[in-house]
Amino acid sequence: MSKLSRAVIALTALLAVPIVRPQSASRSDLPEGPLQAKAITACTECHEARIIVQQRLSKPAWTKEVDKMIKWGALVEPPDHDALIDYLSTNFGVDKPEYAASRTVSDGTKKTRK
Repeated sequence: MSKLSRAVIALTALLAVPIVRPQSASRSDLPEGPLQAKAITACTECHEARIIVQQRLSKPAWTKEVDKMIKWGALVEPPDHDALIDYLSTNFGVDKPEYAASRTVSDGTKKTRK
């Protein structure tokens, strides 16, 4: 087999691999509120909502995170900046209970850790 044939086969195999994008957040992943839609659009463009819901950060820490994400390309309009930080710090602040991840068991059902 020639180098060109191998290259074509390799390229074809790469193109056949689906691009994996983060799962979009559902309404159950992020609490309802006026900024839920903004959090879904701004945050889950690059990562799963699970990254957000497992955090327990203070308002200054959320401010730092949001500002960092904006620098990395998150689309947050200036009028939404402070309101998004309020939404995140209210729902995922240091005073909230620790995040308990769902566990998948061998029968394929999910159970929440107690």
